[in-house]
Amino acid sequence: VQRHPKGEIILHEGDRLPAKLYAVVSGSIQVTKTATTGKETILRALAAGEIFAAPALLGNGISPATVTAESDCEILTVERDALLTAIEENPEIALRMLMVFNSRIQQLHETVHGLVSERAIVRLARLIQYFAAESGTESSSQGECLKVKLSYYRMARSSGITYEECVRLIKSLKPVIAYHRGGTITILNVEKLDAIASGDID
Repeated sequence: VQRHPKGEIILHEGDRLPAKLYAVVSGSIQVTKTATTGKETILRALAAGEIFAAPALLGNGISPATVTAESDCEILTVERDALLTAIEENPEIALRMLMVFNSRIQQLHETVHGLVSERAIVRLARLIQYFAAESGTESSSQGECLKVKLSYYRMARSSGITYEECVRLIKSLKPVIAYHRGGTITILNVEKLDAIASGDID
């Protein structure tokens, strides 16, 4: 188990990875990809219990993305040989890993499809829905407040739009969501947000 302070880069895109399984024990990490233009996109955020860096075990051993500590975190690595021994004793481990990687592939497919074909406001609405489901919400007098903080910068990078466009779109969603300084988002109208995310209304 290795400890990483908030902001530290755990893996660089293009790094040669040792043959290990990587898992988040505590805290959270952020996975980002940089295009040839230099534009950086957040692929996903992973919390405790999640595994990452599949190419270390199953691929070419090259890190396809950059992994950064989103908060102070602990990362567990398990040598491939030790993992294979554990899988021989309990094949269920391999099945669970395959389910995780399959889910990631589906998420990536949906993200790419959205970036190519969906309007920016639809992608933004879906992003808010994703974090509401992933991190949970707390009920307030206004509506459902996301437990995770989402800055304009983070939302823009995650949905493939510019910072300025993100600010404009969030303001246009005022009757549906409320954005407060520091990245606190409250969903004021769940039904309307669902309709926008479905592409039914602007």
